[in-house]
Amino acid sequence: MPEMLTLEAFEEASEKVKEVTLETKLIESPYLSAATGNRMWLKPENMQRTGAYKLRGAYYKISKLSQEELDRGVITASAGNHAQGVAYAATHAGARSIVVMPTTTPLIKVERTKGYGAEVILYGDVFDDAKQRAVELAEEQGLTYIPPFNDTTVATGQGTIAMEIVQELPLVDTILVPVGGGGLACGVSTFAKLYNPKIRVIGVEPTGAASLTAALEAGHVVKLPSANTIADGTAVLEVGDKVFPYLQQNLDDVICVDDDELVVSFLDMVENHKMIVENSGLLTVAAAKHLPAEGKRVACILSGGNMDVITMSSVVQHGLIQRGRIFTVSVLLPDRPGMLVRVASVIAEQNGNVIKLEHNQFVSTNRNAAVELRVTIEAYGEEHKAQIVEALRKAGFKPSLVQPSL
Repeated sequence: MPEMLTLEAFEEASEKVKEVTLETKLIESPYLSAATGNRMWLKPENMQRTGAYKLRGAYYKISKLSQEELDRGVITASAGNHAQGVAYAATHAGARSIVVMPTTTPLIKVERTKGYGAEVILYGDVFDDAKQRAVELAEEQGLTYIPPFNDTTVATGQGTIAMEIVQELPLVDTILVPVGGGGLACGVSTFAKLYNPKIRVIGVEPTGAASLTAALEAGHVVKLPSANTIADGTAVLEVGDKVFPYLQQNLDDVICVDDDELVVSFLDMVENHKMIVENSGLLTVAAAKHLPAEGKRVACILSGGNMDVITMSSVVQHGLIQRGRIFTVSVLLPDRPGMLVRVASVIAEQNGNVIKLEHNQFVSTNRNAAVELRVTIEAYGEEHKAQIVEALRKAGFKPSLVQPSL
């Protein structure tokens, strides 16, 4: 068996994972290229089987097990993409799989994991509880635990993404890779540097869960007190200690991205590429706007696309608000017939689209003096929004912007 995270191992893993993966060819993005001043490509692992790259590492890890180990089965703990990757990979390899998930896991993720052939055990309120139970069951039943990221074999499997990128785009200058526990970034950066040390590999993590940044500053793995980000797939308190030395050696830089940037990036992907990308997968898209405009060839890894509809709806709404495409104005009016029509006419003349009206007669004890009208309006963007507000002001109203409630 070759040593992991070597060219020989990456080549072996590349051939092996082809048994289960779909081909996710690079997509050139004229929109992002124009927005960033670089030539941008997307590696759409959101279109991968199980909806994420995790299948690669899980399948390669399972492929290295002996027949005896396969007969006993595998186990893991996960509330997300790793659970589905292990379930699919184990079923394809003919092995029994158990996935321990926190009791708080959304039902759709539980059902998908079962659908790929795993036995699901719900245990504990958080991931750490589920992991502890999975480790206990592994020892009790002789099962093999498949780590989500802190494992060099798993990281080698994930690194096959970088092999595919350089095969399609041999002159790639920069690869942007999401960072949670560090397995994907470890595999991608290590292969890239072995293949061509001139390729820059930049890790991207959420500002609210910057465990790699903290570790690099300290010079060793540290555990964050908490993680607070909408990028739940990368909300990891502690980067893996087994992969950290590779990250120290092979990553050229780390960019931290705020949640607001992910919200806007979701709209970019939906409107310009017709793709659903989960928040963790959007880290690289948001980070692309942090790069200097130098005309470089840049590949963004979109790590997954598993997003529930309620989260999707919330992200879209917040994105439209951030872009100035939905906003709410509050106007105080005398309570007289025809005042509402006057406000609506001004908005219509500016091609604004009213999508919600709230009329509050109790804002003042003197209704003849003032009632509040809150109008939620759809606009083309910030410039159009400012135009509508200014038109209301010129018409004699005193509009004030308030937080939209959709």
